[in-house]
Amino acid sequence: MPKRVSDVIEEYLETIYRLQERSGIAKTSDLVAMLNVAPGTITNTIERLERNLLVVHEPYRGVRLTDEGRRIALDVVRRHRLIERLLTDLLEIEWDKAHELACNLEHWIDSEVARRIEHVLGCPRVCPHGNPIPTEDGEIIDEEVYPLTEFKVGERGIVSRIIEETPEFLRYLGELGVKPERSIEIIHKAPQNDPITIKVDGRVQALSHRVASLIMIRRAEG
Repeated sequence: MPKRVSDVIEEYLETIYRLQERSGIAKTSDLVAMLNVAPGTITNTIERLERNLLVVHEPYRGVRLTDEGRRIALDVVRRHRLIERLLTDLLEIEWDKAHELACNLEHWIDSEVARRIEHVLGCPRVCPHGNPIPTEDGEIIDEEVYPLTEFKVGERGIVSRIIEETPEFLRYLGELGVKPERSIEIIHKAPQNDPITIKVDGRVQALSHRVASLIMIRRAEG
């Protein structure tokens, strides 16, 4: 079994993976914001990760995970998302609180515990926010989804994933009724697509372009 890296390294690799999911590359400024640490600390840690062949740094662009870095990151993401499901499905923790709790707990369980959680929960495919749970082999079973911003007026879809998982953001979407598997329709787009007016659960809501860009939708069949 590969040697376990430190909790700090796991956190960095997981964050880089999440940013790559969203933007294709992890910019230093985004790492500073998401990890809430000083730019100098980010720079030093990235250099350490690169020396250990876990990331590749592209000057003036950002960093990408190597194959080994991605393997470790996916293992952390797997543990994290399974814990989120455990918290919401069995302990009935609110979906806006599960992410931060899982951030603290993900480093305390190993692959065997993750496997047992997965079995108890019936092998869920996604976390409470709709993001795919990697398999034990590091595979992602994903579906074709698009940001809400790409849908045209009159189009309908099904909410698939919420990319940003901060408590405030999830609480806001929860109040609007925007959750995975909810049907959604684009009612109106203002100039520059800001705001975007939607109908969900029979209620008409206006979302900023930024908020809409973090909601991933799959096209409704038929």
